[in-house]
Amino acid sequence: MAPADRDEIRAAVAALYAGLARAAQAGQAITDGDPAASAEESCCTARVYHDTDGLPEATVRASLGCGNPVAVANLRPGETVLDLGSGGGIDVLLSARRVGPAGRAYGLDMTQEMLDLARASARAAGAQNVEFLRGQIEAIPLPDSSVDVIISNCVINLSTDRPAVFAESFRVLRPGGRLGISDILAEDRLTAAERLERGARAGCIAGAPSFAEYRGGLARAGFTSIAITPAQQAGDGVHSAIIRAIKP
Repeated sequence: MAPADRDEIRAAVAALYAGLARAAQAGQAITDGDPAASAEESCCTARVYHDTDGLPEATVRASLGCGNPVAVANLRPGETVLDLGSGGGIDVLLSARRVGPAGRAYGLDMTQEMLDLARASARAAGAQNVEFLRGQIEAIPLPDSSVDVIISNCVINLSTDRPAVFAESFRVLRPGGRLGISDILAEDRLTAAERLERGARAGCIAGAPSFAEYRGGLARAGFTSIAITPAQQAGDGVHSAIIRAIKP
């Protein structure tokens, strides 16, 4: 993909999620980037969460995940966790609860409006062990071997350079660190053109990598114990999936 095309897609994604952050703060119901879609029609909504008591309403409303990576990652007290594409901050705030005061939860997002929402939500929730960073998931602004766990919720599929995401994730994880990801993947039978037919490139389905591509990308970055489990159908030949892997 040409750099200009990557920049165009990244700008479209940022514009979409900036609008969603504003809609959430305005009290509007949002699902999968389409305010007209119902929760039942959307693959990416906050309905997958059952432990949001005490979280600000706007943060819950702004969640467009396709799973619950906080549960997938099996977080433990005292750990340092990083959420790639943290959006309105729901997974960071839930992670902060799991790792406790001895742990720390980072959120990384490129959209200022989402970061503003997340930081306001952290203040409202009284979360002391969280920090939200602005940047791109292809160039994580953290030192080598600085986190125990990386989570992500329906974001890596949007990246135009997934090999860089996997390489950066491997870099910042400590030895023995792990991934716990929810994402949208396409069946291996679908061509790239067929995936793009399923929606806009900035949406959570179109452009989704195949199961083989995702597994191969993680393996090439150095991850082991890779497990990818389909969770629910999100479209014809497209599924939400749970992805786990370990840095040796």
